[in-house]
Amino acid sequence: MDNIEILKGETIVKIDGLTQYSERVVFTLQNGKSYVMYHSQDCCESVEVEDVIGDIDDLIGSPLLEAESVESNENPEGVTKEYQDSFTWTFYKLGTIKGHVTIRWYGESNGYYSESVTFCELGNEW
Repeated sequence: MDNIEILKGETIVKIDGLTQYSERVVFTLQNGKSYVMYHSQDCCESVEVEDVIGDIDDLIGSPLLEAESVESNENPEGVTKEYQDSFTWTFYKLGTIKGHVTIRWYGESNGYYSESVTFCELGNEW
């Protein structure tokens, strides 16, 4: 399941791993379920959180009003990377009444490997 929209209306109580260069982020919900963002690493690619825009504390304790993802094969405005054979940006946009957060994942490879991020319920990764 890669549908982050399932989080709409849910309340996050804890977020682990949401830092620059993280390869795994876990969201724990008020209902006891946990969801994970990650990339199943192979030999010749790198996928990690590039940065977090907004205050992650805005996501804690209030129902999510926004939960969506967008992928792009173009660099965001103002971003320049060296040696880009193949790359994918994945933007996760989450918001509550308190504020909005965008999580920017950057994946790069030689073009033969996946650069995508998986979002699923923890325990259902495989």
